[in-house]
Amino acid sequence: MESNTENNVKQQQPAQRIQIYPPTTTGVSSFWIAKYERDAKKYWDQFYRRHQDKAIAIMLVAKFLFWVTSAKAETSMEPLPKFFKDRHYLDKEWDQYFSVGCGAGNAVFPLIATYPDVFVYACDFSQRAVSLVKAHKEFNETRVSAFVCDLTSDDLGKHISPASVDVVTMIFVLSAVSPEKMPLVLQNIKKVLKPNGYVLFRDYAVGDLAQERFSTKDQQISENFYVRGDGTRAFYFSNEFLTSLFKEQGLDAEELGLCCKQVENRARELVMNRRWVQAVFRYSDNVNYSPSSEALSKSDLCCQENIKPKADAEPIKDFVVDMSEGMAVEMFGALTNDTEVIEIELGGCDIKIKVLSKEYQHTCKSTGLMLWESARLMAAILARNPSIVAGKRVLELGAGCGGICSMVAVRSASIMVATDGDRTALELLNQNIISNLRPPFLTKLVIKKLEWGNRDDIDAIKAMNNKGFEVIIGTDVTYIPDAILPLFSTARELISSNKSAEKDQAPALILCHIFRRVDEPSLLSAASRYGFRLVDKWAKGSPNNESQSIISSWFPENNFEEHIPTSALNIMYFQLD
Repeated sequence: MESNTENNVKQQQPAQRIQIYPPTTTGVSSFWIAKYERDAKKYWDQFYRRHQDKAIAIMLVAKFLFWVTSAKAETSMEPLPKFFKDRHYLDKEWDQYFSVGCGAGNAVFPLIATYPDVFVYACDFSQRAVSLVKAHKEFNETRVSAFVCDLTSDDLGKHISPASVDVVTMIFVLSAVSPEKMPLVLQNIKKVLKPNGYVLFRDYAVGDLAQERFSTKDQQISENFYVRGDGTRAFYFSNEFLTSLFKEQGLDAEELGLCCKQVENRARELVMNRRWVQAVFRYSDNVNYSPSSEALSKSDLCCQENIKPKADAEPIKDFVVDMSEGMAVEMFGALTNDTEVIEIELGGCDIKIKVLSKEYQHTCKSTGLMLWESARLMAAILARNPSIVAGKRVLELGAGCGGICSMVAVRSASIMVATDGDRTALELLNQNIISNLRPPFLTKLVIKKLEWGNRDDIDAIKAMNNKGFEVIIGTDVTYIPDAILPLFSTARELISSNKSAEKDQAPALILCHIFRRVDEPSLLSAASRYGFRLVDKWAKGSPNNESQSIISSWFPENNFEEHIPTSALNIMYFQLD
């Protein structure tokens, strides 16, 4: 009987690669698209709250990096991207500037330092960003007016007189707006711009490295429009889209170019190829003006006239600061703090683990970066009942980044192996284990990559333990229908075949979960197919609990409710036929 089962396992072994999270890219759901739009201000407020110290540091670095020689001073700080260097837009005696989407003031304060006679309006629809500007030591109400404004809905006329602004700067701001609302922003700006006034523009271009990364994730909202992990959004402009957008609002392109740069993070030894579109638009207001072909053909050293660079063209290595908030944070090594620490008390042992922060989980395909309810329950059971794994060879399937079951079990087990198919989860799992365990437990707990049904992964685990595992644990690993057969086939290959022990000591597969997209009959059918039979089961809150003493013995008569976060949890205890 056993040999026939083993032959069936080999014949039915799936050849395809299956993970316990959906492998396809489907884009952002309509629910989340509406939420990102509705809560856009909240997400940017959260961004500045997390990075307010970094934002100030970035602004200070920008001030010292952007130096030019101008007509106003022999050496002065350039407040705008290098694209505008030595242009007549900044040589004239302008009176008023308007920094749209001012952020922490990265462009505002270098501007007033360079041009002592100008007055700068600065707005952002994040209250926290505007507060950072007002809190800056160089903020002076006689030089700067900073205010909160949503340019897609608020009237700029309440803050700025009509037709009074000479130059508007839009540096990495329009990309944060939904494409369908971009015309509203330009209409608002046009109200306060003088005839023949300028809009100095810089933003993300189609084909940028960040867009390529987004294309592999479920983060696309619409064409060229994506959501970041923190809920903020980014649009990537093409030449045609940008010129058409501005032209429809009476803003003609005076200069336009693509900037291809390499941004270097020496601390992290990264060189990132970035693409930005940079342009100067003039508001004609039906004045007798048309942009000259000569003006349109001008290009800065870092810009190219064609959106698609020539295949044989070498990228220009021009290491300058990208003043977009997201890229600047990344460039200076201040990676977004996308993790949070969860503290868990288990049997007198305090465990602190890093998991993906809740505000980032909406764009994450990997479920292994979160801590699930079933893991909490199973870890609590193991902490109170060490005999379940005492002296045994134990394997955890789908341990994720937390690995709390493995960290508890390793204190009693003879061998403990924690596995997952997601490399990112394994990296965070390794960090969590190192921060919580000390020798000898630290050296005894082994982390291995295991994609269910992957022959190389299975053989690698067999090589380190050819006797099989006496206890295999899986928490919340049963919710993807296509993964159920690979789950049981992998467990069948790795479980010990020793049947001589007593019933409660025989090799067992223990699954703890909430029934989601896979019901109990489907699990039992898959288990039977690979030689497993259900010996015991337990369901929280069931009026007729069907546990036949094995699982029920794990729960003390006194209060255990604190370790059961939801009444939907189930435990299934399998052994080999």
